[in-house]
Amino acid sequence: MTHMTISVAAGKGGTGKTLVATSLAVALNQDHSGDVEILDCDVEEPNAHILLHPRIAERQPVHILAPQVDEAVCTRCGRCAEVCEFSAIAVIREAIITFPNLCSGCGACAYVCPVDAISEAERNVGAIAIGATADGIAFYEGRVNVGEQRSGPVTRAVKQHIRSNAITLVDAPPGTACPMQESIEGSDYCILVTEPTPFGLSDLRAAVDTCRSLGVACGIIINRDGVGDAGVEKYCVQENLPVLLRIPQERAIAEAYSRGETLTHAFPEWVESFCEMFAKLQSHLSVREVT
Repeated sequence: MTHMTISVAAGKGGTGKTLVATSLAVALNQDHSGDVEILDCDVEEPNAHILLHPRIAERQPVHILAPQVDEAVCTRCGRCAEVCEFSAIAVIREAIITFPNLCSGCGACAYVCPVDAISEAERNVGAIAIGATADGIAFYEGRVNVGEQRSGPVTRAVKQHIRSNAITLVDAPPGTACPMQESIEGSDYCILVTEPTPFGLSDLRAAVDTCRSLGVACGIIINRDGVGDAGVEKYCVQENLPVLLRIPQERAIAEAYSRGETLTHAFPEWVESFCEMFAKLQSHLSVREVT
C-alpha cells in the first residue's frame, strides 16, 4: 500500500498529539522522501509549524457562499429560515436578518426561496498555508478567522490537498466534536494519543467510540508512559485495541518539545520505532482489505 491517510487525534488537548504527528512525518520521510505530507487540521489553533518549521510558499483564502437577500423581491414567506439548520437567517415581522458568522454556506436558503430573492456572495472564513519543510515534507495548515463559529469549511479545504499517491498525516483537533470528526473521516487509520490516567482513559473512551461510529480503525499511543495507573492498558485489552507505541515520561523529551523539536529530530533512535509502527499499520490494513 503506497497511499495511506493516517489521522492523529486525542480525546483532549495537551496529550502530545501534534508531537506524534510531526515525529511520525519526519520518520517516514527518511524512507519515503518526497511522498509524505502533513495536514494541520486543528484549524482553530494550528501548531504543527512550531515543530516542523516549514517554509510557506503560498497562502490560499477559504471562502464560503453566504446569502444576500433582495428585500424588494422577498415575500417574507419564511421558507429560508425554516430550512436553515444553523439559524443564520431569520424573518421577524417585515425584517429579514442574516447572521453571516453562523452560516455554513450550504446554499439551502437560496435553493428553497420560491421567488429567487436570495443570491450568494463569497465570504472569507480563513486561509490555508502551503509549503514544505527543509527535508521535503509537504505541509498544509488551515487557519480559521478569529470569531468564526464554524471551522468545517476550512477543514474541508485543507483535506482537498490529500494526494492519492502520498502518505498523508492529518493532525486533527482535540476532542471528539464535529471538528475532530470531520478531520478523521475518510482516514485509513486513526492513531489516538492518550495518557495513562483516569482522565486520559475517560477521553480515550469517547475518542474510540467516535472512530468506531465513523468506521475508522484505530490504535493507541500512550504518551507520558510511567505515570498514572493501568486503566488505559486494561481498557485496550478489553476492547482489543492495539497499543502501537509507548512514549515514556522523560524530562529530556519535554525539553526538546519546548525547544520546538520533534521526537525524531531530537532523538534519532525514535525513527526506527515510528517506522516499525507504520509497517504494522500497513500489515493491519492489508489484512482488513483481504478479509
